[in-house]
Amino acid sequence: MEKDKKLYNEHDLGYKHILSHKKNFIDFLRSFVKKEWVDLIEEENLILIDKEFIQEDFKEEEADIVYKVNIDGKDIIFYVLLELQSRVDFRMPIRLLMYMTEIWRDELKNTEEKYKRREKKYRLPVIVPIVLYNGKNRWTAVRSFKEILNGYELFEENVVDFKYLLFDVNRMDKEELLKIANVVSSVFLLDQDVEIEEIIKRLKLIGRIIRSNATKEQEKSFRSWLLNIFKNRFEGDKRDNIYKLLTEVSEMEVDDMVSNLGRKLEEEFKHREKKGIQRGIQRGIQQGIQQGIQQGIQQGKKEMVRNLLLLGVDIEKIIKASELSKEDIEKIKREMN
Repeated sequence: MEKDKKLYNEHDLGYKHILSHKKNFIDFLRSFVKKEWVDLIEEENLILIDKEFIQEDFKEEEADIVYKVNIDGKDIIFYVLLELQSRVDFRMPIRLLMYMTEIWRDELKNTEEKYKRREKKYRLPVIVPIVLYNGKNRWTAVRSFKEILNGYELFEENVVDFKYLLFDVNRMDKEELLKIANVVSSVFLLDQDVEIEEIIKRLKLIGRIIRSNATKEQEKSFRSWLLNIFKNRFEGDKRDNIYKLLTEVSEMEVDDMVSNLGRKLEEEFKHREKKGIQRGIQRGIQQGIQQGIQQGIQQGKKEMVRNLLLLGVDIEKIIKASELSKEDIEKIKREMN
């Protein structure tokens, strides 16, 4: 369990590092959020809020990223919850409401001119809640807050409600991610739950994407994510070998690093596959020899029983001599007739 927590914490921090880069966050919004307001956001107006709102109960399970931006004179807050777990949490709307409330409390508390909070024109910033999920199972938790309220249908607009944006990494289409062709889509491509052969193919494609479309700062963030996260896909001696490969390529230009990592992974797994086949053949030979010996022994015993039966030796004595059962000897006797 501790190992799993460490793995998810590293994964959370890896994603947090990627999305804390403003250009990556803007690319994420423009590529995956199909809303008109996305076009109103300028990178230079984005402010990363260096503060976490995660509650103590969930420190081991998640991380968050908070951005503030001003659009047409209005402050907007993007709250991104990184839900990088293997299971769906059906409490998600409740948790998001708690975090959003904490953000508003923080805004009220830190309003410079306190009297403004009492003015009729005072407004809290809009909060856009975003959940990024990379579990194997499809996300099935309700998307709007009111749906977790018992009997909300009776009261319609008189109950608290909001709907969060969900991005389910493992349900994203590979071809669409390749078409988007930026750092964030590359991260999603490598984070999907696919076989190692598919990962190797994707690495070869992603090298070109990073070279063509990423700034130096984005390359740096991608390199960090890849080196820290990729080794966690493997266990045991396989993990040690992958870590060694990552270390070997870590000083290369990022596109060379990615393509060389793909090539080295391919070589490593072909080598392992070849060794596995050789071990399988060797085991097969050994099993064949052993099986042949056993069959030879059995055949020899049968021949001995036939000879003893022809000499008229008592069956009880034959049982002792051959160590075969009475049923086996009777069967041999029937075959002789």
